[in-house]
Amino acid sequence: MSVNEQHTDEEHINEVNSASVEEQEVSAEETAPQNEEASTEDSRIAELTKLADENQQRYLRAQADFDNFRRRTMKEKEDLAQYASMKLISQLLPVVDNFGRAVEAAKSGGDVESFSKGVDMIFRQFEQVLEAEGLKAMDVVGEPFNPDFHQAIMQVESDEHEEGIVVEEVQKGYVLKDKVLRPAMVKVSG
Repeated sequence: MSVNEQHTDEEHINEVNSASVEEQEVSAEETAPQNEEASTEDSRIAELTKLADENQQRYLRAQADFDNFRRRTMKEKEDLAQYASMKLISQLLPVVDNFGRAVEAAKSGGDVESFSKGVDMIFRQFEQVLEAEGLKAMDVVGEPFNPDFHQAIMQVESDEHEEGIVVEEVQKGYVLKDKVLRPAMVKVSG
């Protein structure tokens, strides 16, 4: 090999080595930002994972709170339904006591007139308890027939009333707080 050829080969090797070193430097420079980006991405993923876990825990707590609220509400409704009549019954107990006393007085052979007065007083006491709960008896005689409040059981001829007027009440009707509990059974002029 001649000196020129040897020199050319050395130059070629130097060029290859130089290019290789430059590639390694460039590669190292490119890798450093990639490592930083990967590290940043890993920390961001860790943050998001932590946030997702916290949100999951909040969701589970909220779901448990809602389930507890629903159970408590259902229990309150059951208790209300079970004990709703408790107030009314406690108000009726004195009426029941008075009826018991009246029955005992009748058995002992008391005066019929005083017995009648006693039963009348008990009846008024009973009506007062029901009125306090919002129950009202309908006053229907002389009123125009209204199928929302009246149940006609008979039509009668009447010289005193126009057609369609309630002339007689066969069974009292009742309204509980503006809602018809039982319509009045009536006879209507025809």
